[in-house]
Amino acid sequence: MLGLPRGTEWIVILLIVILLFGPGRIGKIAGEIGRSIKSFREGLGGKDESAGESPEEEKK
Repeated sequence: MLGLPRGTEWIVILLIVILLFGPGRIGKIAGEIGRSIKSFREGLGGKDESAGESPEEEKK
């Protein structure tokens, strides 16, 4: 049956990815994915660094 790859299958997949993209490019791709996930989580949490103070606080 088809399922998740195991053991040597992961090694073969990793070798194919390294051959296609090269080790330097894989690091850049991983970094971009990490930044995207961080940005997505901040968006879900409602954190907005550029918002500043609310209009009500500015009037005081």
